[in-house]
Amino acid sequence: MQLRNIVLSITALSLAGVASTASADTWRFGLEETEGSVQYGYAEEFKKLIEEKSDGDIQVELLPYGSWGSSYSALYDAIQNGAIPIGFGSGFLGGTVPESQLMSLNFVMPNDQLETAKILNSDDFLQSDAWQESFRERGLVPLATLPEGYQVWTANKEIRTPEDMQGLQIRVMDNSLLRATYEAYGASPITIAYGELYSALQQGQAEGNIQPVFAHENMGFYEVQDYMIFADQSQFIANLIGNEEWYEGLSDEEQQILTSTLDEMVQKGHDIQTQFNSERLETIKEKSDINIIHLNEEERAAFRELAKPVRQTYVDMVGERGQEALDIVLKHVGQSSDKAE
Repeated sequence: MQLRNIVLSITALSLAGVASTASADTWRFGLEETEGSVQYGYAEEFKKLIEEKSDGDIQVELLPYGSWGSSYSALYDAIQNGAIPIGFGSGFLGGTVPESQLMSLNFVMPNDQLETAKILNSDDFLQSDAWQESFRERGLVPLATLPEGYQVWTANKEIRTPEDMQGLQIRVMDNSLLRATYEAYGASPITIAYGELYSALQQGQAEGNIQPVFAHENMGFYEVQDYMIFADQSQFIANLIGNEEWYEGLSDEEQQILTSTLDEMVQKGHDIQTQFNSERLETIKEKSDINIIHLNEEERAAFRELAKPVRQTYVDMVGERGQEALDIVLKHVGQSSDKAE
């Protein structure tokens, strides 16, 4: 009898576990980056908080780069059609939401990277009509932004001036603003799939590359380049986006859980990217003899002047909403910093 009761108890617990799992809502979270990246670190913390706050009623399934396909447009399409309700979109997102190319402008954000995160996640910017309408028109909702660290150039030659960049075949994301920016610097920007970039650099199909430090290390790009150049011209910024129908279908409690989690993730995301980029730079230094260059203010100023007209290029490309979104950012930068970065 005692054995029977034990068996029945175990069976009941097992069935309860199955029922609990079956009743849990699963949020599939699509990432543009691989495991070991800033996006993955952010998503792990996001998953932990959502599952804790919902007492397990919501489960978050992480889908890193490659698990949903190799084309970023496939990820964005999946978010738009609801197959993947939440995910990241960065430079390539410009093909789906042209206004999102605001994040690719050089020398706009403040020096302080945490300040950038706070500005871009503020209600004044994130909930503005201009920004919300830009995404909702495409069946998406902008939920948060994640600055992932400064974009760093690599090349097989020293770059300190725009003249040094003349004709350089530098890989950029498939983004009109990025191409316009690097054309303004004198380079010849090209687009190569992320998963094919290492071999392209190794074989000389691309002569330079632009990534945050953690990506240079995570993907081994530094192994096939001779110079790493810090110009502090822009930060790599990812937009966290959701399917609009999915988002509007969340209960009030679920939206509250999501909102409170995203508020916490502003600081946590900054801490994650700071740690990742700092540690990965040390790894690069330990494992290679790559030449590291930090441009001084005079050298940066030459690139800054060439980048300024691209702001108008952005507005001409995307229209009034883009101007309004840019003005909000510049207003905040002007209030909190002596000059745009």
